[in-house]
Amino acid sequence: MEYGHLIEEKIKKSIQRGEFDDLPGKGGPLPKDEFAYLPQELRNSYRILKNANMLPEEMVVKKEILELEELLHEVKDPHLSMYYKKELKEKKLRYDMMMEKRKISESGAYRQYENKIHRRFGF
Repeated sequence: MEYGHLIEEKIKKSIQRGEFDDLPGKGGPLPKDEFAYLPQELRNSYRILKNANMLPEEMVVKKEILELEELLHEVKDPHLSMYYKKELKEKKLRYDMMMEKRKISESGAYRQYENKIHRRFGF
C-alpha cells in the first residue's frame, strides 16, 4: 500500500481548507535545524530521542561517567573507592567501544554537536 500518496492527498485537502493558514511563523524563515551538525543518517534518530525526552545511549553512559567521577571525589572509604573506580573504568571502556563502533570520532560534525550536548547537560 502506498502511504505517501494518501498522506499527500490529506495535506492537499488540509491546504484547501486553510488549516495551515494560521500556523506560527508563517511567511518567516524556517528555524535553524538544531541537528544540522549531525550526519544526515543520525538526525531523525536524535529528533525522535529528543521528542521522547531521552538521551542517546552514548550520552547516558557519558553522564554516568561524570557522575562516577564526581562521586569518587567525595568517597572516603577505600573499598568503596575501588568499587567506583572499577565501575568507572568499565563505563569508559563501554563508551569508547560505542564511539568506535559508530565511528563518531571520525565525524567533525558530531564533535561539534557533542560539545553542545555537553554544555547543555553540564558535562
